[in-house]
Amino acid sequence: MLAKPGLRHLVGIPLLINLVLYGVALAAGFYYFSAFVDWLVPAWLDFLRWLLWPLFGLSFLMIVYFTFTLLANLVGAAFYGVLAEKTIVLLKGQEAPAAEVSLGKSLVADSLSEVKRLLYFLVRAVPLLVLFLIPGLNLIAPFFWVAFSIWFLALEYLAYPLEAYGYRFDEQRRIARKLPLGVFSFGGLVTLGLTIPVLNVLIPPAAVIGATLYLLEGGLGEQSDTASAST
Repeated sequence: MLAKPGLRHLVGIPLLINLVLYGVALAAGFYYFSAFVDWLVPAWLDFLRWLLWPLFGLSFLMIVYFTFTLLANLVGAAFYGVLAEKTIVLLKGQEAPAAEVSLGKSLVADSLSEVKRLLYFLVRAVPLLVLFLIPGLNLIAPFFWVAFSIWFLALEYLAYPLEAYGYRFDEQRRIARKLPLGVFSFGGLVTLGLTIPVLNVLIPPAAVIGATLYLLEGGLGEQSDTASAST
């Protein structure tokens, strides 16, 4: 569904923004690292340049690997809510209730929700990271960290279709807790996809679409419609 008309521009624009940002970062890093090497290495040690430049390249690749998901989510947050709404239209033939809100308000609300999720992540991630420093507990800390990462990634991408139906952050967590097996399975698949180079650049928008499919198949739209009718 990533290439379907009506969706692909919502996939391509944040991806292009990310590529431009990393391109600028690479150009700036290349420029300043070159100046640093010129200052650090005297002429008679020019042969060391061939050792330092691969180190720079490897360091940059590692930075990209560990920051791409975070940056992709921050940049894409303003688009992924709309992506979920457009996916709902393609699958159900009708708009979700939140789609009636103007595009500008939708983009602002989605970005604010992303900030709330990041705060939720930080409040829990810091104590988990402290476990790595405690002898004995640091042996099990990686397992807790992986489990939390899987859970958080699932919340991250399930949030977009849930917000399309008006569910806010606390309600999203309540819904996720009712579906622990499905949520962990979904989050695990997303986590696995993000570890695969090149493919991982398409995982965030694919996860948004996948989360929308998962929730709609579970009757999300029908539940919302029933609740609206009873009201």
